[in-house]
Amino acid sequence: MPLDQKTILTAVKEAREKSEKRKFNQSIELILKLQDIDMKSPEAKIQEVVELPYALEKPNKICVIASGEMALKARKANADHVIERSELEGLAGKKQELRKIANGYDFFIAEAPLMPLVGKTLGSVLGPRGKMPVPVPPSADIAGLIVKHRKTVVVRMRSQPIIQSRIGMENMKDEEITDNIQAVLRVLEGKLKRGSKNIRFVYIKTAMGAPVKVKP
Repeated sequence: MPLDQKTILTAVKEAREKSEKRKFNQSIELILKLQDIDMKSPEAKIQEVVELPYALEKPNKICVIASGEMALKARKANADHVIERSELEGLAGKKQELRKIANGYDFFIAEAPLMPLVGKTLGSVLGPRGKMPVPVPPSADIAGLIVKHRKTVVVRMRSQPIIQSRIGMENMKDEEITDNIQAVLRVLEGKLKRGSKNIRFVYIKTAMGAPVKVKP
C-alpha cells in the first residue's frame, strides 16, 4: 500500500477540516491497521525508535545514564537529567523514586558497561513502559544522540495488529506533518516482512477529531 506525498498531504488537510477547534494545540496521530501478521511471531514484536524530520511541540526529555567523561559531556549537551553509577546504585529498591524517573523522561540513553546495573535497578519500571535505554559505547557522540532523540517517537505494536503514534501538532505545517508520517511509514515498511502489503489501513486524526482514512 505505497502512499505518495500528495495522498498523505490531502488526508492531513482533511483531518484538520474534520476536527473542531479546541483551546489547546492538539496532537496529530497516525493509526495503522496491519494484516497477515502472526501475532505470536518475532515479526509482531515491533518497537522502533523513529527520528522525525520535524520535532513535535515539546522536544523529548532525555535522561542519560553514564559515568566519567560521558556524564560530563551529557551535562554540557543539556541532557535533562544525568544519572551516574553512584546515584544509580543508590536508587535500588526505592520504588517511588524509580517510578518518578521512569515517568519523568521520554527517552533513556545508557553507557553500555552500565546496562547490567541499569537492568537490575530500573528494568522493572522502564521495561513495562517501553522505555528501556538505548545502550551506547563510552566513545559515542552523546551530544549528537541527545539532539537526535529530542525529535524521535517510539512506534510499537502491542497485543493487537494496530500501531498508533503521535506524529505532529496542530500548529505545524501540513507539509511537515506529511514528512513525519512518511518517515514512520518508511521505517515500518522496512521492518514488516511484506513491507507496505502488511499495512491494511492508514488513518490520520487530531487528538479529539474523527479519523480520516488515507486512500492509496
